[in-house]
Amino acid sequence: MHQHVAGPSSHEASSFPDSLSIQSLSPLFPSTFSSLPSTISLSGTGPLTAPISMASSLLESGWLKKNNTLDAQEKCILRLILYHVCVNLPVMILSYPTFRYMGLKSSLPLPPWSVVLSQILFYFILEDFVFYWGHRLLHTKWLYKHVHSVHHEYATPFGFTSEYAHPAEILFLGFATIIGPALTGPHLFTLWLWMVLRVLETVEAHSGYHFPWSPSKFLPLYGGAEFHDYHHRVLYTKSGNYSSTFIYMDWLFGTDKGYRKLKSLEEEGKQL
Repeated sequence: MHQHVAGPSSHEASSFPDSLSIQSLSPLFPSTFSSLPSTISLSGTGPLTAPISMASSLLESGWLKKNNTLDAQEKCILRLILYHVCVNLPVMILSYPTFRYMGLKSSLPLPPWSVVLSQILFYFILEDFVFYWGHRLLHTKWLYKHVHSVHHEYATPFGFTSEYAHPAEILFLGFATIIGPALTGPHLFTLWLWMVLRVLETVEAHSGYHFPWSPSKFLPLYGGAEFHDYHHRVLYTKSGNYSSTFIYMDWLFGTDKGYRKLKSLEEEGKQL
């Protein structure tokens, strides 16, 4: 099990010191940094070039150490309760007639698994496409400042932060989650299963842990916690990794270059 290091708040200015504490990086890249001295200079060449380049890339991105306090965690949980009661619950009640109109069924028999699984796969693909563009739009200057910055208050994400967001963002990106079921009119069982899987996916992506059983271990296109951690830990103008579940949208549109560069430098460090 692999815990990620703390990162910067997106509101903090990036600083670029002359040296860097290796302890702040080694939890994320243990194979690269574990054998190095406690502090390294960020200039020079030689056998430390790859780790130094990686450290420089992190600092250029605004990567600073920041831990969540108990007060911050309590604030997140209390806000989530408020949002679920005042935003999510009314939306669920008001949207039910629309789903029924679109063909939502709740009677027996249950649909065959071939139908359930094909619809779930379609929902994941469609949600990822819509979410990518909506999320990327939220990283424009005005929308980030007034809406999306609430979600990025937690530069070191944990499970509950997956749904911690501005009410406008909950409605805006929530559209990506419900558009698939709204178009297909599934059985209520399929809708519930989709919601459970989507929540589990986003909680895992925000957990801060790269679990041995993470889907990213056996699904090549799956993002997971490490992929999304990078998004939270750098300045909003350089973050990239906008996709929710898969990684192909970021690859197609080149918004994962910073993350790929960091992974490449890590591989170079392993060979030292």
